[in-house]
Amino acid sequence: MSAVAGASNLTAPGVVASALGPRFGTAAGRLALVRDPLRMSLFVLTILTISRVHEHYHLLEKSRPALLLVIASIGYAYLNPRYLTRMNVLTLWPMRLIAALGVLACGSVAFGISLGGSALFILNSYVKTLAYAFLIAVSIRHVRDLFTFVWAYVISCGILAFFSIFVFGIHKSGNSYVTRLANLYTYDSNDLCVVMMVGLPLTLLLLTVERGAKRWFLLLILAGISVTIARSGSRGGFLGFIAVGAAGLMLVKGVSAARRLAVLAAALFALAVGAPPGYWQQMRTILAPTEDYNYSDREGRKAVMERGIGYMTQYPAFGLGIDNFARAECTISPKIESSRLNGPLRCTAPHNSYLQAGAELGFPGLLVWASLVMGAIVAPLRLRRRLPRSWLRGSAAERFIYGATSFFPVAMVGFAVTSFFVSFAWMDPVYLMAALLTGLYVAAHAQFEGVTLDSGGRSSQIASPSAVGGWRVRQSEWRSSIMAKATRSTR
Repeated sequence: MSAVAGASNLTAPGVVASALGPRFGTAAGRLALVRDPLRMSLFVLTILTISRVHEHYHLLEKSRPALLLVIASIGYAYLNPRYLTRMNVLTLWPMRLIAALGVLACGSVAFGISLGGSALFILNSYVKTLAYAFLIAVSIRHVRDLFTFVWAYVISCGILAFFSIFVFGIHKSGNSYVTRLANLYTYDSNDLCVVMMVGLPLTLLLLTVERGAKRWFLLLILAGISVTIARSGSRGGFLGFIAVGAAGLMLVKGVSAARRLAVLAAALFALAVGAPPGYWQQMRTILAPTEDYNYSDREGRKAVMERGIGYMTQYPAFGLGIDNFARAECTISPKIESSRLNGPLRCTAPHNSYLQAGAELGFPGLLVWASLVMGAIVAPLRLRRRLPRSWLRGSAAERFIYGATSFFPVAMVGFAVTSFFVSFAWMDPVYLMAALLTGLYVAAHAQFEGVTLDSGGRSSQIASPSAVGGWRVRQSEWRSSIMAKATRSTR
């Protein structure tokens, strides 16, 4: 009996963690960035991809740093496969859906309204997005890799916040009450809110594990994000901000309700302080949608959505072809008949990511894309139910993984709401989040297996909870269940 009791005591998380030491991620240990060449290349690539900071420096932009980093990362990964995850990421549902979108995009080229337009978009842009997502997915071996790429996204939001406050100008447009951000680079003010509403929960995730100066730096980024949302003057961004706040209050575990309310109040205060003239008057128009130009104008969102649904019914299987929505507006749109009476014809963008996916890839594309977005909200919450509650107060690695199962869904709620008002179906954030979610599955599995970095930067097996007999019996079923569910596509 005493031997059984002794074995049972060894399976206690605190005993196991203390036996493993800080390399495994004990409460005394701290998570740190992985600084091998592959991870650092992808770290910088993520910053460039999300923040577009290189576009501010013309000499840097001309050197095409993102393309060079992609080539360098692929070459280094090919020559050093030991730096990649040993798991086949295509067995996990997020990457399967991304692969399916790639296949549907290629199919839309042949059956859309412009073979050349879609093919050029895939070759010039979309293939880079897909390659980037897969590079991130196969480069996450354990929690430190995941932690590294989350930091890269948050730093990108910090750069964008800095530029939005101190570099980009603001002006008042003709159909708006608010003086808002203008003269941005790749993004417009509405696009910027999509990026920020993903970054805000990821910043909060890092706050759960970072201490000291890094925590103050993260709080500064959090305030900058809130001010940027205000300066954008975007109603979609404001709705996303409210959605993220509500999701954070309802979905996050491991953080007291008082602390969650305090963070939300601080973010709202920063938003109110940073609000430009006319901001609240502009936000009040949300309550009167029928009085807005988007409801009555030929180029307003209501009319564009009606035409987009018409394109879906006209091309239900393969859609118009990826990136062909604007072309359809100037070639097969119903508004062409009235263009002589109502002024020049505009090749309007879809201004709605769901509409964009459905109109350009047909109903199958809409189903797969929406499944990716909604699945990324639900799946981490399901994963959280299978994690030990002890991880809430465990090592930094355990707390980060447990926190990610709360804050990743909040980030995707922010994306799901704000992407409803912009054309972001083929942009990087949702694909990066799918790759990070894939990495979360891998990191959770690796944490149970006791995988860490050796001195050469490679994943290696060390004494772990699974090495204790009693723990192995209790956790083998959990591991089988979690990976089996992860490999199924969302229905």
